[in-house]
Amino acid sequence: MEPLIKVRDLTKDYRIVKKREGVTGGLVDLVRPRKETLRAVEQVSFDIPPGEMVGYIGANGAGKSTTIKMLTGILTPTSGTVTVGGLVPWKQRLQYTRHIGVVFGQRTQLWWDLAVVESFNLLKKIYEVDDATYKRQMKIFDELLEIGQFLHQPVRKLSLGQRIRCDLAAALLHRPKVLFLDEPTIGLDVLAKENVRVVLREICESEGVTVILTTHDLGDIEQLCRRVIIIDKGLVHFDGDLDDLRKRVGRLVRMKIELRDAATSAELAAYTAGLPVTWEQGEGLLHYAEFNRVEVPGAEVIKRLVNERHVHELHMEEPAIDEVVREIYRQGGRDAS
Repeated sequence: MEPLIKVRDLTKDYRIVKKREGVTGGLVDLVRPRKETLRAVEQVSFDIPPGEMVGYIGANGAGKSTTIKMLTGILTPTSGTVTVGGLVPWKQRLQYTRHIGVVFGQRTQLWWDLAVVESFNLLKKIYEVDDATYKRQMKIFDELLEIGQFLHQPVRKLSLGQRIRCDLAAALLHRPKVLFLDEPTIGLDVLAKENVRVVLREICESEGVTVILTTHDLGDIEQLCRRVIIIDKGLVHFDGDLDDLRKRVGRLVRMKIELRDAATSAELAAYTAGLPVTWEQGEGLLHYAEFNRVEVPGAEVIKRLVNERHVHELHMEEPAIDEVVREIYRQGGRDAS
């Protein structure tokens, strides 16, 4: 399948002034400012086919937002190329913006003092959305996002969760081919986050929208994305399936065991003596064992345990994605914590 988004050797440099200390230093800076180059993104390359939802993640200062700003046409790169549907974002901005939607979790594209519906009406005119499409989209948004109840409230009166839902609707009003989401669930409570995730899944599947998602909430990645791109210090360190990411750092698993009778972690550790297994005592009859499947077959741990104790229930848990990402950084000589 032909990629919808093509990124090749994308690089962005900033020229910054390094300030001297004190009043004298400030005066010298006026005459001879010290400038240096900061590289925010370095030779980033990837392809994204139509309809894929990709998680683009990294620590603060990794280069995520700079990349998104270049992909949306807000910034012009120092070097490299980007085409989205055959268009160059920063060269064909007027034509390009008709095909993309953007949601910045910390900023809104709605007019602060206007009723929500007035913002939608303005966006309808800006994007030249016909009446039939507008009515259809508003009906979908009311069904999925439940925005009908506060359409006539000023944006400034909305809660954060309500405002994010309206921003999602505004970004999708003109049926874009590509949706850029920058921290769309930031600051939301657990229920509001889940509602936003459900809506994103449903809309993207039904409309076939291509999505690039940047977030610090790795729950978003686990629930929405199959493919992950990890960036650090402007460089791409991983680009592949979420399962492949876990495999790359080993298969660390956590086994949850509920016994039928009481035991100590020291007793259980004795059963797996000689194996690199770490035991942790839980509440009541619960115990937890951690080990790497590459080093220790799970069947061996289970066999040793059931030969000695009566097991009521056993469950294997894969590592959380944030632990996997930190391990990727550690492998690269960096600590993301």
